[in-house]
Amino acid sequence: MKLHEHQAKEVFADAGIPVPESRLVATVEEAAEAAEAVGYPAAVKAQVRVGGRGKAGGIELVDDADEARAAAEEILGMELKGLRVDEVLVEAAVDFVDELYVGVTMDRGAGEPVAMVSTRGGVDIEAVAAEEPDAIVREGVDPVFGMQPYEARKAVYEAGVDRAVAGDVASVVRTLYGLWDDDDATEIEVNPLMVTADDEVVAADAVMNVDDDALFRQPELAESAEATDGDNLEAKADEYGFDYVRLDGDVGIVGNGAGLVMTTLDLVDYYGGAPANFLDIGGGAKAERVANALEVVFADDSVEAVVFNIFGGITRGDEVARGINEALTQFDEIPTPVVVRLAGTNAEEGMEILNTDLVTVEATLESAVQRAVDYAEGET
Repeated sequence: MKLHEHQAKEVFADAGIPVPESRLVATVEEAAEAAEAVGYPAAVKAQVRVGGRGKAGGIELVDDADEARAAAEEILGMELKGLRVDEVLVEAAVDFVDELYVGVTMDRGAGEPVAMVSTRGGVDIEAVAAEEPDAIVREGVDPVFGMQPYEARKAVYEAGVDRAVAGDVASVVRTLYGLWDDDDATEIEVNPLMVTADDEVVAADAVMNVDDDALFRQPELAESAEATDGDNLEAKADEYGFDYVRLDGDVGIVGNGAGLVMTTLDLVDYYGGAPANFLDIGGGAKAERVANALEVVFADDSVEAVVFNIFGGITRGDEVARGINEALTQFDEIPTPVVVRLAGTNAEEGMEILNTDLVTVEATLESAVQRAVDYAEGET
């Protein structure tokens, strides 16, 4: 479960992490009033549970009431990666001299939590991790003992954080670890953690994801999320009975079986693409179920191509093919190219049945994934 930025900041503020003054609003006039209250310059920020809001036009800096109205009018009602923006956070802008990154997640390879610190805040931290892994200092934490003060200081000093603020940054790191542990978080981060000219640190953004299976232990967090779920695609997928996880790429993935879908995700990454989702359609592939899966995937505006990876076991390949054909004919317009690979029982018959006016048919999983990645990149 992903918290909205304003929800995560409330959690952070309650724990003692400094955050900018802000107001959550739902109308243009409320945004103008909020901007006057927090002072200028101010930031008007879309409140949806996706990353990359700034690049998508979901964050605007404003210097007066007219600009606040214009920004709110533009952002409210817009769609970011398939999610409608119904609220904006109007927040006092931070006059900063430096931007840091701090976060806590689970290192599955090491089998322990890991705290991360970097002086490369304010940018895509995933890109930094891929291109300059040494720019992020990682400090493993023994969950039995929790994060000790010396561990937080060690990570901060090794990252090269200015000593004038190192103590405060270390305190933020320890607080984040405490929240990660106490609130059953899977990921928690501040990017950027801004440093002001007065050597103060302020959380200008906030990310907090909570383990769905632990929500029974976090009733307050669960209640706040339920009140603002809106048209969340994961909620829609759950309504249809799919196992679905939204990701940040542009290649939509549909398969029948978790292992099959995971293999497809890995191959998309291997061939240079980026998966947009994990969607396990489960057993059977009748037209209605296929159509529901496509409805979920097509609703994600970031999806540029879709790959079906279906293995026919008890459900025969020819039945799957008929289901895909019938499902696609229900759409007035197919918004993105669809690539299909069938294997297993009656796969050859199914490949022959598939309507090639509606889908691209590939004989192997590798070629299907490559074709979908090419489509997503605008190649034919």
